Amino acid sequence: MRLLAATTSGGADLSAFGHDPWWLVVIKTVVIFVFLMLTTVMMIWAERRIIGRMQQRPGPNRVGPFGMVQGLADGVKLMLKEDLIPAIVDKPLYILAPLVATIPAFLAFAVIPVGPVVSIFGHHTPLQITDLPVAVLFILAMSSIGVYGIVLAGWSSQSPYPLLGALRSAAQVISYEVAMGLALAAVFLYAGSLSTSEIVGAQHSLWYVVPLFPSFVFYIVSMVGETNRAPFDLPEAESELVAGFHTEYASIKFAMFFLAEYVNMTTVSALAVTLFLGGWRCPWPLSLIDNGVLNTGWWPVLWFLGKVFALLFFYIWLRGTLPRLRYDQFMKLGWKILIPFSLVWLMVVASFRQLSNSGHSRIQSVAYVGIPIALIFLVGSFIVENKQVQEAEETVPAPARSRHPIPVLTGASTVHDNPAPVEEVTSERS
Repeated sequence: MRLLAATTSGGADLSAFGHDPWWLVVIKTVVIFVFLMLTTVMMIWAERRIIGRMQQRPGPNRVGPFGMVQGLADGVKLMLKEDLIPAIVDKPLYILAPLVATIPAFLAFAVIPVGPVVSIFGHHTPLQITDLPVAVLFILAMSSIGVYGIVLAGWSSQSPYPLLGALRSAAQVISYEVAMGLALAAVFLYAGSLSTSEIVGAQHSLWYVVPLFPSFVFYIVSMVGETNRAPFDLPEAESELVAGFHTEYASIKFAMFFLAEYVNMTTVSALAVTLFLGGWRCPWPLSLIDNGVLNTGWWPVLWFLGKVFALLFFYIWLRGTLPRLRYDQFMKLGWKILIPFSLVWLMVVASFRQLSNSGHSRIQSVAYVGIPIALIFLVGSFIVENKQVQEAEETVPAPARSRHPIPVLTGASTVHDNPAPVEEVTSERS
């Protein structure tokens, strides 16, 4: 009965999973794998074309129409290149590192809901491989495991530049995963669930990007830092680290690191769509057409892909616009700005939800939470402003004592602080 209720409502809950035949699970898995591979190839092509247009230079335009086969040509080239393994590396870990970085990137997409419950060859099944009561934590765990591949690649290379790149990546993931977890915690408090399908179902009337917009901003910044993308691509900074953690890699092993990076970009973008942008749900006002007919059947797949590709375009836009930050600026942004503000915002959301659950109206909850926060910010602004004024007064030197009523012109003789009286000068000369 619960499965039928989930089907008629258009969404899915946890009871809708675990009933698929094995061949249907295989079909879903293959489709997701092919989708991620094709998205990677198309992202490489789109990134070159879009950034080329932004920087007023041609992108790839020779291999295939509009250069669309350039990504496939690059993949074939990397597979046919000689796979050199330096003699000083730790060979087992050196070979294992690309696999550790790539496999979790594919596994994380297994709990992303692409669409509602549909009928495939007579079987009612959700467009999602599986779901868990802690599905979002599973995605965070997979992203954390992926950084082990980067760390192993840098350490096993036995070279200073890859090692420094690996250490940077570890510090980067630790810093920005804390901020990402705090941003997602606000969604958990608001939805009351960690299941991705249930979070999408909770957004049937209002997407969480509206009430939790600060969390959405924190997550967007954190996901760019988490995936080592510009302007946060410090582990691959060629100006000081050559190529970073993959300096000693070539051929298909080198390609696997970039495959993991682009798949992770798609996964975190899909997670942002799931948690903040309504998932596969149709945007307003299209959702009002014929009592939400565009949220049923296969239409939601189109809305989901459109939102994911919009966030992937945002990645490309950032890379073509912003310069790379210094490492100290990057760490300061994570530890001194994102994490403190995420903690404060999480306390605000928790207070609001507690007041709402206690029976208070939404206006009362906003008043009880917003007025103290506004007073705190007002008092803090006065304190900061007074401190800045005091520092400015301390840095300005005291005005020089002078007998001139107007400032001395440039090039004129300097007036001493204690000039001799005119009468004394006259008597001495006489």
